[in-house]
Amino acid sequence: MLSPNRELPLGKKVSLFVTCMVDALFPEVGIATVKILEHLGIAVDFPKQQTCCGQPGYNGGYWNEARHVADKLLAAFQDSEVIVTPSGSCAAMIRHEYQHLYADDPEKLAQSQKLAGKIWELTEFLVDGLGITDIGARLPDSQTFAFHDSCHALRHMGLGSQARTLVNNIENANLIDLEGHDECCGFGGLFSVKMPDVSGAMLAEKMAKIEACPAQVLSLDVSCMAHINGGLAKKSSQHQVRYIAEILAAGLA
Repeated sequence: MLSPNRELPLGKKVSLFVTCMVDALFPEVGIATVKILEHLGIAVDFPKQQTCCGQPGYNGGYWNEARHVADKLLAAFQDSEVIVTPSGSCAAMIRHEYQHLYADDPEKLAQSQKLAGKIWELTEFLVDGLGITDIGARLPDSQTFAFHDSCHALRHMGLGSQARTLVNNIENANLIDLEGHDECCGFGGLFSVKMPDVSGAMLAEKMAKIEACPAQVLSLDVSCMAHINGGLAKKSSQHQVRYIAEILAAGLA
């Protein structure tokens, strides 16, 4: 696997890649992300021509179609200094899978490798990129949180400790472990469509652990949130998984 040329993003303008799922299902996540970045004095722009990263087509084996979508993303962010996204899954697609998607196209491969060096998931950007472990957030009362570690964020991006560090440094926030926090929720994109029974069984196990947890559960991927929260809503559960940026932003003045 090729390692992208990672440059520290200090002092650089940020372009927000909001992702299609955030745009369509969780716009509050994008708003919270911008609030955090602007609170830290970071200039943020939003390339309006951005679309999907192409992951659904790529995972389904429709690589020609995926390249057509990814081409638009390459064009949208070609002039960006740094790209931040509230999605471990989409960041992993751009950083690790574009090299396979464009393996037979030297020009686009070079562009994608340049993009791979610019893309950061939000918590990774704050902690690893900027060295910020405390954004100065404070909750009005004591609250307890736990994390569901999404597969792409954990296994492809090596994320998890960054988010926990940020939450640990929120005043009035307590952190505990969710049982089976690193177990898949069963979404897996097309996996949940092609193998619904297996996916449903995995989801049921994850939901049971979330409902048994005495903490509010957070995630680094809204795809997991959509899957888990859809299952919880169907059973009229009072529980809901939220993206970490919502909690961080809620603690800012």
